[in-house]
Amino acid sequence: MSNPSRRHFLKQTTLAAAAGVVVAQLAQSDELTALAADAPNSAAGGSRAGVEPAAGGVELRWLEGAPHALTGASWGVPWPKGKHPKDQAFALTDGDGKPVAVQSWALATWPDGSLKWSGHALGGDGAGKEKLTLAPAQPAAPPRAVTVKEAGDAVTVDLGGTVWTINKAGPSIVESVAREGQPSLGRARLVAIREDQSQRSAGVTRRESFVGQVEKVTVEQAGPIRAVVKLEGKHRLEGAPVAGGAGNAGDRQQPGGRGRNGWLPFTVRLYFYASSDAVRIVHTFVFDGDAEKDFIAGLGVRFDVPMRSAQPHDRHVRFVGEGNGLWAEAVRGLTGLRRDPGREVTGAQANGKATPPARSFPGNVRDRLQYIPAWNDYTLFQSSADGFEIRKRTRGENVAWVKSANGRRSQGTGYVGSPAGGVAFGLRDFWQRHPTALDIRNAATDAAEVTMWLWSPDAPAMDLRFYHDGMGMDTHPKQIEGLEITYEDYEPGFGTATGIARTSEMLVQVLPATPERQHLVDLAKIIQAPPQLAASPQHMHATQVLGVPMWGLPDRSSPASKRIEDVIDWNFAFYKKEVEQRHWYGFWDFGDVMHTYDRDRHEWRYDVGGFAWANSELSPDLWLWHAFLRSGRADIFRFAEAMTRHTGEVDCYHLGRFAGLGTRHGVKHWGDSAKQLRISTAAYRRHFYYLTGGDGRVGDQLTALVDADKQFANLDPIRKVRREKFVPQPRALGVGFGTDWGSLAAAWLAEFERTGNARVRDKLVSGMKSIGAMPKGFFTSGATYDPETGAFTAHGDNVDVSHLSAVFGLPEVCAELIQNFGAEAPEFEKAWLQYCVLYNAPPEEQEKALGRRLGGLNLVSAHSRLTAYAAWKTKDPALARRAWQEFSADDRRWAPQRYAMKTTRVEGPAVLNDVDEAPWISTNDASQWSLSAIANLSMIPDALPDAPAGG
Repeated sequence: MSNPSRRHFLKQTTLAAAAGVVVAQLAQSDELTALAADAPNSAAGGSRAGVEPAAGGVELRWLEGAPHALTGASWGVPWPKGKHPKDQAFALTDGDGKPVAVQSWALATWPDGSLKWSGHALGGDGAGKEKLTLAPAQPAAPPRAVTVKEAGDAVTVDLGGTVWTINKAGPSIVESVAREGQPSLGRARLVAIREDQSQRSAGVTRRESFVGQVEKVTVEQAGPIRAVVKLEGKHRLEGAPVAGGAGNAGDRQQPGGRGRNGWLPFTVRLYFYASSDAVRIVHTFVFDGDAEKDFIAGLGVRFDVPMRSAQPHDRHVRFVGEGNGLWAEAVRGLTGLRRDPGREVTGAQANGKATPPARSFPGNVRDRLQYIPAWNDYTLFQSSADGFEIRKRTRGENVAWVKSANGRRSQGTGYVGSPAGGVAFGLRDFWQRHPTALDIRNAATDAAEVTMWLWSPDAPAMDLRFYHDGMGMDTHPKQIEGLEITYEDYEPGFGTATGIARTSEMLVQVLPATPERQHLVDLAKIIQAPPQLAASPQHMHATQVLGVPMWGLPDRSSPASKRIEDVIDWNFAFYKKEVEQRHWYGFWDFGDVMHTYDRDRHEWRYDVGGFAWANSELSPDLWLWHAFLRSGRADIFRFAEAMTRHTGEVDCYHLGRFAGLGTRHGVKHWGDSAKQLRISTAAYRRHFYYLTGGDGRVGDQLTALVDADKQFANLDPIRKVRREKFVPQPRALGVGFGTDWGSLAAAWLAEFERTGNARVRDKLVSGMKSIGAMPKGFFTSGATYDPETGAFTAHGDNVDVSHLSAVFGLPEVCAELIQNFGAEAPEFEKAWLQYCVLYNAPPEEQEKALGRRLGGLNLVSAHSRLTAYAAWKTKDPALARRAWQEFSADDRRWAPQRYAMKTTRVEGPAVLNDVDEAPWISTNDASQWSLSAIANLSMIPDALPDAPAGG
């Protein structure tokens, strides 16, 4: 986008952009009936209607096939409006019709109060069940129910033989675990290391250790299949007394400025399931330090493992490598000795079994056991996406480490224990989010210590500083000039990491003995890809959720539609491969993709201002979720899941000056000075929340966005280009109809359907009505917003529009608003249809309706889905034909490459590593083209010409 276009967008994001003229031929039929009747071809059978659930039941499937091992699973299922009451009970049966215990809860409701999304949980006894059916009925009881008790200062979770004790406050997230009455796990706590680099110029650094201090515990679910316990707190200097309130400034004067009051606020959720001795840990921390001084040198979860009284040669350590690879050794090895203890002994040890009593060993071994080293400490360090090392040492700090093994990509799962029991543990996305590590200490003592490092202290400390010194851009005019050359919107003080977050997932399982080798490998696989159940795309489409009709089922009924479907698939395959060949990995980067390609360097523009990381620019998140909903593909789900975790945490602020806002694309995820709702929008988060049965962390994010409109009183998005003087007033804020209000509407819709919050519903409908009442509808220029009521007030009937207003989820959100609240605000539907019709309309039609020609608009293909929506709504075949013509408009330049679906091989020395490139592609284009292709095939398939764009 050129600088004038950028200025135009900055101005228009806080001004109005559409409404007024009534478009004729509005569909008067019931919304759900019309949606179902006009649905496109299904993936399975070719009929253009979604498949309704048979006899009220819904068949579920595992995305990656039935798991061999299972520690529990959660998922969500959508329901048509009016189908079930909010409190409907559900039962689960397997492929043989036998009941399977299930827990259910309401996730969302339709405006009439009926159930829209239900959440469900399955225990560990669901392993190996390929086919499952969910239907309205009373559920079967679990063989061993999960029970939760709150008493005094502790919460206990009883899994039916294994009891987890959680203190309501203090330096542990789990106080103890007992299995069959025997201690199985000691205190689990959060640990952090701060590195002081204030004297780094002199080559001096100092490290301080912190421990997470739990301040609040909430039981969110209490069984019988799933229990969820939420813990909140901060990290405090190890050894510092806990005193003073949260606002006690004096506590900040401890070493490093991080004393008793603490820093790095955290939220940890512990998920427990019936028929499982495991806990799933979802850990979120927020960086609230000063990036110039506070360098995180280590961040992890640590716990103690009782080793009982087993001999060192009966204690075992295991790490899972790549694929089915497993590194397995005993603390004191009996194999490979100069004197052979016998096959019975070595075979038992090699398989993790108890060896015969030492007294039965041959004398030349038995009498020399004390001279065989007992290896006390172990580390698996994943330094990059392509390399890990395992090392070990004997007891004592003054002994050398011994290199044990090397590999490429560890699955981040380990075990330590003895024949009397042990603990398996794993960190998800282990190699993808390097630098990570698994540490085992004191394995030769009575209590081993395990640390799962989210950021390993073996790596250089995190550096969250900005990447340049400002280069003299100390005024807005200079910053605009900088934007002109690098596309980076820089402003001093805005490129801060203070307030960004990261969520990580772990699993800890107590075991009665050292597990079989394959068991640990299977466990690693479910840690890295937690088994996920889902309803079919046909069912989800038939229920009309998440933006239908803006997405439909795959349509390959004609050569033209097949060609478009092939490109949709190719686009995803290309980005999936790019993540690997470009190594878009790392703790802060994994989950995002790059924005624009540099064909001269054969490299993405990772170091060129606003062309670097995409940060949700032009909705790749939404493209991926629509691609999953219509296909049910596991690889798309995992890609979209990683992006949701990243963009919702790293690209957004969760405390401080910019809380609730996201950051525009750039070299550093948090570096650009454009802080806007278009990045933090709930429109990109709702899919993952509902499909997973209500992910707790994403639920927190959705809740936090409800009052994000308050930020417009603190930060003027167009402060750099505004010509008129503007001072935000409490009830007259500059809020644009497109990226701003569209994002607020998405948050309010999510809040209302999840909680029934009447206040946000009223604000939502008030905003819809006031936009519909604007003199030029969505095209109205000059309106202010009242955050108390949600209503806009026009300041005239001037016309203006931005080409970016409707490419951050607005079309999908408006489709849902009309579906849910259209009857209460018919003027909103008319205004939106006017915008859909006129944005790409011939200039003379624009002038006739608005009094002037819009001119200078781009993203024609992206907006073709708006024309398609108007055609679908009004049943206008001429509009439908126009929509397909618009869809082809932006393709004229790239049609040969796009429809050839090929890449070009580039080899050294032109590049460091050989790559397959598509130099013409951009993430903006791929995202919006795919969204429009999906939407147009859904709404106006009959108008598709024989040859699609580029034909």
